[in-house]
Amino acid sequence: MNNVLNWFTPNKQTWLHHCNPSLKFVALFMIMLVVFFSRAIELYVGYILCLSILLWSFCGFSAQKVALLHIPILISSISSGITLTLFGRGSDVIWQWWIVKISHESIHTGIMIGTKSLLIGIISLLLLLTSPPVKLLYSFMQQLRLPAKYAYAFLAGIRLVPYMIEEVQLRRRALRIRRVQKSRGMAGVYETIKLYSIPLIAQAIRRAHRIGIAMEAKQFQQKRTYYYVTGFSKYDWCFLCVVLACTCATLLFPRIWL
Repeated sequence: MNNVLNWFTPNKQTWLHHCNPSLKFVALFMIMLVVFFSRAIELYVGYILCLSILLWSFCGFSAQKVALLHIPILISSISSGITLTLFGRGSDVIWQWWIVKISHESIHTGIMIGTKSLLIGIISLLLLLTSPPVKLLYSFMQQLRLPAKYAYAFLAGIRLVPYMIEEVQLRRRALRIRRVQKSRGMAGVYETIKLYSIPLIAQAIRRAHRIGIAMEAKQFQQKRTYYYVTGFSKYDWCFLCVVLACTCATLLFPRIWL
């Protein structure tokens, strides 16, 4: 469990880690809304370049970890772009065979969706890697007035993830020590799911029951005080200036390169 938590711990604290998480969430969410309702590929490319520089320079993680976290984002963006390119709609057909139809419209749509998904992934990484979950949820409760029962329930769910990973590892070692033999093919897959799912579900139910009793005893419906107090600082103004600079650079990007 400690290895999992240490893997997501930054090597150093940068100024982005000291920004208010709610402010970062609102600013990045506004950029995401612009991305959702826009169809300009040049806008996506400009934001990708600016936010990637911000992510790789000030996230506090090693380049190897950041590159590994980019792999699923790249796979998702490339696969979605290729799928829409090969099976999209359009009248100006370039090449067609059976259900595969490539047109100028499908190429444009594929590039647009691929870059859009890549940008959304970079925005998500920028928020998650620079905002610890505890500080993020405390900021939501204090600045965005999120009810405590929802915030603490979500935080408890995050805390359960390392325990679930540890339970899977313990179960694997126990089965290896007992020398459990599994069948080949689909029967082996079914036996593996059965051997792992039943103990894990039972353990999860027990943990959820204990967490529910603890949350009920702490009376989350009442007005509460906070151990971690979040507020605004000079780093928030720096972040807003950087976001505005990225927006200006993104708007000027088509004029420079086109």
